[in-house]
Amino acid sequence: MATKPPTGDPVQDAPQVAAPQHAAAGLPAVAHSLKIAQRQMGVRRAALTLLRVNQKDGFDCPGCAWPEPDHRHTAEFCENGAKAVAEEATLRRVTPEFFAAHPVADLATRSGYWLGQQGRLTHPMYLAEGAGRYEPVSWERAFDIVAEELAALSSPDEAVFYTSGRTSNEAAFLYQLFAREFGTNNLPDCSNMCHESSGSALTETIGVGKGSVSLDDLYMSDLIIVAGQNPGTNHPRMLSALEKAKANGAKIITVNPLPEAGLECFKNPQTLQGMVKGAALTDLFLQIRLGGDQALFRLLNKLILETEGAVDDTFVREHTHGYEEFAEAARAAEWDTTLAATGLERAEIEEALALVLASERTVVCWAMGLTQHKHSVPTIREVVNFLLLRGNIGRPGAGVCPVRGHSNVQGDRTMGVFERPEPAFLDALEREFGFAPPRAHGFDVVRAIRALRDGEAKVFFAMGGNFVSASPDTEVTEAAMRRAALTVHVSTKLNRSHAVTGARALILPTLGRTERDLQGSGEQFVTVEDSMGMVHASRGRLDPASRHLLSEPAIVARLARRVLGEASRTPWEEFEKDYATVRDRIARVVPGFEDFNARVEHPGGFALPHAPRDERRFPTATGKANFTAAPVEFPQLPDGGLLLQTLRSHDQYNTTIYGLDDRYRGIRNGRRVVLVSPSDAHNLGLADGSYVDLVGEWSDGVERRAPGFRVVHYPTARGCAAAYYPETNVLIPLDATADISNTPASKSVVVRLEQSATD
Repeated sequence: MATKPPTGDPVQDAPQVAAPQHAAAGLPAVAHSLKIAQRQMGVRRAALTLLRVNQKDGFDCPGCAWPEPDHRHTAEFCENGAKAVAEEATLRRVTPEFFAAHPVADLATRSGYWLGQQGRLTHPMYLAEGAGRYEPVSWERAFDIVAEELAALSSPDEAVFYTSGRTSNEAAFLYQLFAREFGTNNLPDCSNMCHESSGSALTETIGVGKGSVSLDDLYMSDLIIVAGQNPGTNHPRMLSALEKAKANGAKIITVNPLPEAGLECFKNPQTLQGMVKGAALTDLFLQIRLGGDQALFRLLNKLILETEGAVDDTFVREHTHGYEEFAEAARAAEWDTTLAATGLERAEIEEALALVLASERTVVCWAMGLTQHKHSVPTIREVVNFLLLRGNIGRPGAGVCPVRGHSNVQGDRTMGVFERPEPAFLDALEREFGFAPPRAHGFDVVRAIRALRDGEAKVFFAMGGNFVSASPDTEVTEAAMRRAALTVHVSTKLNRSHAVTGARALILPTLGRTERDLQGSGEQFVTVEDSMGMVHASRGRLDPASRHLLSEPAIVARLARRVLGEASRTPWEEFEKDYATVRDRIARVVPGFEDFNARVEHPGGFALPHAPRDERRFPTATGKANFTAAPVEFPQLPDGGLLLQTLRSHDQYNTTIYGLDDRYRGIRNGRRVVLVSPSDAHNLGLADGSYVDLVGEWSDGVERRAPGFRVVHYPTARGCAAAYYPETNVLIPLDATADISNTPASKSVVVRLEQSATD
């Protein structure tokens, strides 16, 4: 049977450390999945729910955005997907009585783990100005409160409407429609903090800010380069695709500062051989220094240019622009500079080159390890240069593969959740709905925090997510949120953002993916877009956690009716009753969604068009794929400093903490650890097991300190360290962002380690 939530926060001051593991999944993953599911749901509910995850007639996993194969296993989920489902489908409840017993001051002292373990929210809750506790409130009064604060603004641009990646296509489309009819493009989203650099680079170079490959492309590739990514924890079902590609003859190069168990060996729990023996995945591991990826790909491009017959001259001539300028910059790449930037040996790069030249079909996959540096956009452009040189875009088995995190983060952007919308999208909205959308660009995440900090924004509305914990510069972000007149969070569960509030605050509880959605016209389904541009339906089956919950589309529609009133010609009430009417409007506004309602009924959904992939057509400013020639950059370290990357533990998804272990890295019962190479630790005089404060070094002179981290001697790249977020977000300055994309530079934070007062 299910268990009760913890009453007190667990003590984390003595993490247990063992050697890292060298294989992922297998029987331990199965056992841990079932254990967590049983604790949260009980045996029968767990079985019925998990067997519907990612099925064609089931619901989309609320975890990652990795696509499903056409043939589904009976258990089409991974360990972390099971954890995500278990926490949503939990039998634990956070009722008004809970809030009566726990004032906001108490909630603010609790860990994210403790807050998340309490269960599902059951009622709308309101924190009045000057009050110490949330109290239950009716939905009608909640919408009145939001409307009052929005009406009091001197400009619609004083409101911020944030979106998390779990929001469905239907809810996201209605949300951006409401915000724009209200009068603002202030629509920051979680993409601003993760793959914004990918979108910026890809839009400029190939004309589409999304990946260009399908699962079939991975299966038929000759070479897959996985750079700055840990699929074993963050996208575990990707390991099955890599295993299949390997079985078909593909080679895999892993480029990462840390060795990761999932890319070493995958023990596929779907087969007996996989459970017992596993499949070795990586053929070549390049243990690169943080931020050295642009230099690596630039040198590889130079070496390709120097190899007779290696360039696809026909493709370059017919389909690209800017080749000569790029080639001149690439030929200037130097071995010494590259070796210093990457920390690699010459022989390793030459071995990688041999694999590249032997491949006719190459895919490059990447995640946050490439997107969260100051020079991330030029880095991803260089990856595109690398693929263009040998014609590896628009060819089966080849292309770009930015691996998205949250389950519909790509779909939300497709639906128009973007602070810098294309004029064509706004034109389509205007034609369809008969109002003039604002044209001025709005705030992204970083600019929204600055606006709240500076009093330029006064209302913050979040559709899902945990904004406070996800954002950089924790103290600055929390102070900014507390300056707001009103903060509103549409949520399924408690998180820290509910304890860091404006003068007034609302928590609006919503349905989860697992739950049945009944509206005026009957049972509804929603849709999502995966990381490879497949759109499919998601149908919940469980009874809602509370009769007081509203769906996200219903919340938006009712709020819009209350705020916009009779002046709005948009049929909000109709949209709430029947989501098919929303999809009809999406079909007329968003390219690629024509005949949406009919096509999404096909089992497995449909693929969105992608001009570079489908027809080698590149909708860029030049009409061709663009080579680029940015100067090579890489982080510089002061004496005694280290480059810190923030990362997830295996018991974590984004800011949601499922447990206190990181099984593959050998960490148990604690999260305040910092992974340092033994050689760096020796040079700094840091024994394994000693305790340090992490102190950020940034040009503004502000001391940013994360205290009390246990040093773990770990095989990371020299000069580099790693620690978990959100605990280390305090070290990331708000102004330390990627050029062009403005994404927080969370993967190259300069720190020094000082002996902790707790040691």
